[in-house]
Amino acid sequence: MLNRRKLLVAGGAAVGGALILPKGLKNPSASATGLGPIGDPHGHQFYGSTARPHVKGAAFSVPMPVPRVLTPFKGDPDVDFYRVPIRPANVEILPGVQSPLLTFDGGLVGPTIKARTGRPVSVTFTNQLSEAANVHLHGGHVLPQDDGHPMDVIAPGASRSYSYPNTQQGATLWYHDHSHHTEARHVYHGLHGFYLIEDPAEQSLGLPSGQYDVPIMLRDVLIDETGNLVDGAEPDQVNTLLANGKPQPYFQVAARKYRFRLLNSAIHRQFNLNLGGVQMLQIATDGGLLPAPVPRTEIELTAAERVEIVVDFSRFPVGTQIVMNDTIGPVLRFDVVRTALDTSRVPSTLRPLPALPPATVTRDIRLSFDVSGPVPVGLVNGKPYDPTRVDIQIKRGTTEIWNVTNADPIEFDAAHNFHMHLVQFRVLSRDGGPPTVNDMGRKDTVSLPPTKSVQLQATFGDYLGRYAYHCHFLEHSALGMMGQMEIVA
Repeated sequence: MLNRRKLLVAGGAAVGGALILPKGLKNPSASATGLGPIGDPHGHQFYGSTARPHVKGAAFSVPMPVPRVLTPFKGDPDVDFYRVPIRPANVEILPGVQSPLLTFDGGLVGPTIKARTGRPVSVTFTNQLSEAANVHLHGGHVLPQDDGHPMDVIAPGASRSYSYPNTQQGATLWYHDHSHHTEARHVYHGLHGFYLIEDPAEQSLGLPSGQYDVPIMLRDVLIDETGNLVDGAEPDQVNTLLANGKPQPYFQVAARKYRFRLLNSAIHRQFNLNLGGVQMLQIATDGGLLPAPVPRTEIELTAAERVEIVVDFSRFPVGTQIVMNDTIGPVLRFDVVRTALDTSRVPSTLRPLPALPPATVTRDIRLSFDVSGPVPVGLVNGKPYDPTRVDIQIKRGTTEIWNVTNADPIEFDAAHNFHMHLVQFRVLSRDGGPPTVNDMGRKDTVSLPPTKSVQLQATFGDYLGRYAYHCHFLEHSALGMMGQMEIVA
């Protein structure tokens, strides 16, 4: 019988995807095990929270900020240049409490980089931390040296420039740390921000824009009484849900349409969102616009996924308050405070989704844990991550089908999700049946409940080199649940 007591378990959708340790599994001390808390052979902790939401003080007592947009320090005729320091900072998350974080330029949510389809961007990150870090543009089509390979890190005091060609269609991407064995801790402590690709081809659609196009980063955190982020929560502890770095905030809106770009940047939580029955029009997913808007009253958002919605507040009188809820509690409140002219629209046709070329290769990918030892080990097809090993070779320009399975037994209750670097994919089926409404469009991350599987199809064009694919519950990739593919000529 498998020993569930030794498994780092991810709770399922019913409890909001919270990370807990199974009953009876305590954080082993370094002196007793020779390992760090919870026991990673590299001495790193793992990060997450329990299922119950909590906020210090009254909910909806602080406004939700919109992440600031970074200005290029130089714009050549063909390239926009940015600088972003990676630095420690004290940030107020809970009211009146300063929390020490690892940040992109001083905020829990890093500055937003707005790019444009067809115009390259160069970002120089300077590491002012006392430890190595790196940067991965999640969802970006980039050369391997610019992808933030898990072993390709920026040393303390060093700088690294990443080139992003932005040859893809408009989409909500994000950038975050991806340094192996420290990715979970670094992202949990604040190394994440939005990267928005704006596409001139979308301008004629008339979607809400400017101040009415709002990115919202959702995540959770556990903070102790001194303001420190708690690493490795116990089942009786409570966590705080954040929207753009603030606990259960409010956001003032006009009585008109808004475009909200929702990102789940939590390292281990799935959000199950609703507006109390108010209709949301989903217009985009990870890889950009859908073929047509889809009415939704509930949206599932696993770690690293993005969904774009349009909400029309003109249906409500000034003074109305509408709460965005997760399964476990409120996340954000929208307050209708004024009227406004609205010339935006949501057309019935958004962007075609062309058929993919025929697949020439089919592969099976299995995500699982090895719990035979004192510390769980993450596996892909039975092997932990080895950066010197190429697990899959793919011929450039070909199309493949991947059957990706959560191979852990049901008693583990271990949810996973799957992220592929370099390309967006399409979900063909789920457990042999049709995809769900959450699988629509171009995707780069997809949920895998216990024992479940998805069938994906992707075309590997553009670049040669090595890229990662892994579970994006970042504790799992830190434990080794990651593989490496090489695109060859």
